[in-house]
Amino acid sequence: MAIVDVTVIPIGTESPSVSQYVAEIQQVLASYEGKITFELTPMSTLIEGELPVLFEVIQEIHEVPFKYGLKRVATNIRIDDRRDKESTLQSKRKSVEARLEQKVEE
Repeated sequence: MAIVDVTVIPIGTESPSVSQYVAEIQQVLASYEGKITFELTPMSTLIEGELPVLFEVIQEIHEVPFKYGLKRVATNIRIDDRRDKESTLQSKRKSVEARLEQKVEE
């Protein structure tokens, strides 16, 4: 299982607001329920799943701004693909939380 951090950046919009694109991207992600886990953050979206599915999802969300007639979209993708042990959004958070607890106890 891999985790991607993806940001879709619509270029040439009439307004600085991009929430309409973000909302539709979240709907696309919801359509993959059962295949991926995702989490919206203030600056990007984290998606967890099998790498082939993630690439399919990324392609689909990259297309969203084009549906609105935009001529240019930049998509930033960062992939964390750890294969020596299972790594999930939740397990990564728990690992950091455990270390923070150790620091408090010291």
